[in-house]
Amino acid sequence: MKKLLFLALLTVLALAGCTGGGSSTPKADQERAAELGANVDDAAVDVDISTVVEVTLQHGTFEAVTLTAADGTAIEGAPVTESAEGPSSTDGPASEAEPASSTDPAGDHATTWAASDRLEPGTSYTLAATAVGDDGETTELSRSFTSMAVADDDEIFPSVAPLAGETVGVGMPVVVLFDHPVTDHASFEQHMAVASTPAQTGGWYWLSDTEAHWRPQEYWQAGTSVQVQLDLNSVPGGDGRYGQESRVIDFQVGSSHVITVDIAGHTMSVERDGQPAGTYPVTTGDSSHQTRIGTKIIMEKHESIDMDAATTGVDSSDPNYYRVEGVRWAMRLTYSGEFIHAAPWSVGQQGHANVSHGCVGMSTENAGKVFSESLRGDVVNFVNGSRRLEPGNGWTDWNVPWEEYQKGSALYQEPA
Repeated sequence: MKKLLFLALLTVLALAGCTGGGSSTPKADQERAAELGANVDDAAVDVDISTVVEVTLQHGTFEAVTLTAADGTAIEGAPVTESAEGPSSTDGPASEAEPASSTDPAGDHATTWAASDRLEPGTSYTLAATAVGDDGETTELSRSFTSMAVADDDEIFPSVAPLAGETVGVGMPVVVLFDHPVTDHASFEQHMAVASTPAQTGGWYWLSDTEAHWRPQEYWQAGTSVQVQLDLNSVPGGDGRYGQESRVIDFQVGSSHVITVDIAGHTMSVERDGQPAGTYPVTTGDSSHQTRIGTKIIMEKHESIDMDAATTGVDSSDPNYYRVEGVRWAMRLTYSGEFIHAAPWSVGQQGHANVSHGCVGMSTENAGKVFSESLRGDVVNFVNGSRRLEPGNGWTDWNVPWEEYQKGSALYQEPA
């Protein structure tokens, strides 16, 4: 009897196992309402302008997201789906992007709409979002808020050399000057980039809180196209200051034009694209005003300029004071006042003796020829002298070994 009961029980269990078919997800779990959230509160004031406004969505699909300033200006954006592999953005602005949904069945990963820019200071904004949930119903979110005010003296504007559309020499660094100090170099540098075609390795070097340079490891390749990307609008710069504006500057690198000045030999040699292109007699600084040796870059070009020793700190009562008006074919090399220029008054000494106050003097004809063939950013190497070029006296980037130059970046990390 016990044996029959045991067999009957096994039969019942077996039948139950065959007809179970596994468990199904409850209908309620498949029809959840959309859940929307934002990283700014409604009626918030003094929202930090570095904020990138985000809207998060679970259990649904975005229909629309708008972020609009009081004057009607819209900040575009796009959904970014978070997944185990990391975020991936949907191309196109908010008004054009394909709808993005939170596809994770467990609801562990949300879809986030992120604005494409940070906030403007002292501005009122309206944020609106709609989404369709897994249940087919529409959910809405609305926020109104105001960003923090920033004084004019706390906004940092970046000026850039080269100029947009300029064609420059192969030694041209990217020079960024800030009108107010940047004390958080790393914060700014994370939003500063230089891209080139063909691509070339390079890096940023901070000379001070108001000046940062970028140069390639080697001279630019002739014909390179370069784009400087400064995504600095509303980026914190330290001490309560913020970037005032984002800028994109495109420029072109011309042919390779490298000049060598032999101070002791009183000559200038020119190479174009690696080939000799001319040798000229010159005069450089006399024993009391020695021309500095090192690699200099042509910073400015003037068909005519008035040269006054007072600009270099020489008082008008000093015996060494001079003022010469209308100096022709002048190209600045240092902040301290070294130029290449026409010096018809010293033609007799050119090629034989150094008699200038530090400049490179040439005949008017030769100076005009070199001037016409030169670009801002061309390299001028000075050799065979004893007075060295001081760091920062001009664009002296190429006098810093690459290994040291990299350490001038706020984001530099020692190799492992």
